[in-house]
Amino acid sequence: MRPVRIDLPQVSLSALSWGPESGRLAVLLHGFPDTAHTWRHLGPVLGDAGWRVVAPFTRGYAPSTVPADGSGHVAALMADAVGVHEALGGGPDAVLVGHDWGAITANALAAHDDSPFARVVAMAVPPFPCLRSPRALPVLPRQLRNSWYVGFNLLPALPERRFDRLVPRLWRDWSPGYDATEDLGHLAAALPDRAQRSAAIGYYRSLASPWRPVPARYRRWKGAEMRLPVVPTLYLHGADDGCLDARLAGLVAPHLPAGSEVHVVPDAGHFLQLEQPEQTGRKVLSFLG
Repeated sequence: MRPVRIDLPQVSLSALSWGPESGRLAVLLHGFPDTAHTWRHLGPVLGDAGWRVVAPFTRGYAPSTVPADGSGHVAALMADAVGVHEALGGGPDAVLVGHDWGAITANALAAHDDSPFARVVAMAVPPFPCLRSPRALPVLPRQLRNSWYVGFNLLPALPERRFDRLVPRLWRDWSPGYDATEDLGHLAAALPDRAQRSAAIGYYRSLASPWRPVPARYRRWKGAEMRLPVVPTLYLHGADDGCLDARLAGLVAPHLPAGSEVHVVPDAGHFLQLEQPEQTGRKVLSFLG
């Protein structure tokens, strides 16, 4: 594993890296409440297969900086991923892998014609338009209960103050039986103070406030999260996910383009890349080739 620094116009991103620097680029994006260390299993697997793997700590997560413009919009996260691709000289064969918020970003870029990524892997959060199906209605009551934390994260100040209590509960609820001690330690280092916690929670506040203006530099990416993927996409979901009901994965396949795949990973919760790293790694490698 090698540390990498990528300086973009509004944020300086620190990243973990594996594999040969001459390999095809694979950008791996983590979610909430997590860090780039979530890829400590998949990163080496892809690196050993010849990929140049780069896993940034996304904007606001130390050792990356809090963005100068304060934006947590999906469009800003997309711009960062594209900026990493450009800064590292990624080619047209580069791929994007995302989990949770990283999956939201990956799904949005999979739907945008200007995306530089040839293939996308999304884990634990389906493309949003797939959830509009009437088939989602039976899942809705349970999902509303599971999603209580979203409303909590929209409150002013309280999520930052209760962060140390909130985060362990989410890991316990989302991945029952998984020992998150190591991951919580990494998270404590990545979000040690109010400014960085506000930046991470700000992703939710931006998504739930569509009237908030998107900075002009990101407008070309705005709204892509509400469109369907146009490049081959692998969607993975843990069978025991306590965050997003696994039944939602059944809504995804009909909406994906040719060459796409959907798999539910047994004996895994929300953090399937950590709970079932071998199964997850095999599926990702098979899809990416």
